[in-house]
Amino acid sequence: MEEPLQENISAPPRRIWRIIIFSLLTLILLAGGLAAWWFYPLYVERKTNIAENVRGKIVHIPLEISSLEAMSANLAEQKIIENAAEWLRVAQRHAQPVAVGSYRIPKEATSNRDLLRALKPNKRVAELVLRNLRTKYQLAGLLAQKLSVDSVAIVQLFEDAVFLQGYGFTPQTVMAAFIPNTYEMYWNCTPQQLWEKTMAEHKKFWTADRLNKAKALNLSPIEVYTLASIVETESQYAPERPRIAGVYLNRLKQGWKLEADPTVVFAVGDFEIRRVLRSHLETPSPYNTYLNLGLPPGPIYMASVSSIDAVLNYETHEYMFFCAKPDGGGSHAFAKTLSAHNANAREYHRWISGR
Repeated sequence: MEEPLQENISAPPRRIWRIIIFSLLTLILLAGGLAAWWFYPLYVERKTNIAENVRGKIVHIPLEISSLEAMSANLAEQKIIENAAEWLRVAQRHAQPVAVGSYRIPKEATSNRDLLRALKPNKRVAELVLRNLRTKYQLAGLLAQKLSVDSVAIVQLFEDAVFLQGYGFTPQTVMAAFIPNTYEMYWNCTPQQLWEKTMAEHKKFWTADRLNKAKALNLSPIEVYTLASIVETESQYAPERPRIAGVYLNRLKQGWKLEADPTVVFAVGDFEIRRVLRSHLETPSPYNTYLNLGLPPGPIYMASVSSIDAVLNYETHEYMFFCAKPDGGGSHAFAKTLSAHNANAREYHRWISGR
């Protein structure tokens, strides 16, 4: 009798192979899709999208921007980014807040994620152009306009004698800490951070060369700044400022009173005065150099760099007097003697009367 054939159970039917192959392909596709879903956004985040010519520069986003869609469109319109859709996708994924104002793009920034980091609200910057200010109160008002800090808080810092003493300043000399320049600061900086930035610029300005020149004059940097503030307000004609500085330094060396009209204007407190009268000269104030010897207690103006350097590089001469020339050009006539000065003054007054 023939034995029945045994079925080869070790070899699965073709249908089972198809199921296995299909399952494997499905798993591969799912894994690929999952990987794409996971890694593609990361790829887009790291993808270069910042225009090369804006790296390291400040960009401005208009205040009327109110959505990420409008923000991405504006960035593309300004040619800050090359692909608005990609940046918008990344921004939405990270719930990026809408940013308006000014921001500095780091030099090394290239990707969408780099731009997200640069456009955080706490990275908003303000460019402060500091110049042509008379008092610390005017300065505090300007800073409050440009930054998110209250002017009262700034004034409190400017009048904090104990705090300022730690940096070598007083409430009277605090203006000397500010070197006229364009300052870049975070919009939401604190008064303390503002001061630290000011000190960094101050130290950078007072180089060894400038400090040595001040020492040669037997003046501190604050005293140089104070004298420069007088020179600045005496003449808008910059080329003659070293000569004017020389006149005042000659008076200091001789033990004379400076008798500088701008200090009288500061003492009176009326900066609209165009002509100092004899009554003004009698104003009791430590800033009135017609009544007091030496320099006033502090600057009467935010001295420009050119005026500070005019004092440090003053013109050596024997002039002791000067007055405006009768031509309206803003220059001055200089004299070594009182009689010569009086003659110049009479000529000027005749010209004024004739007008």
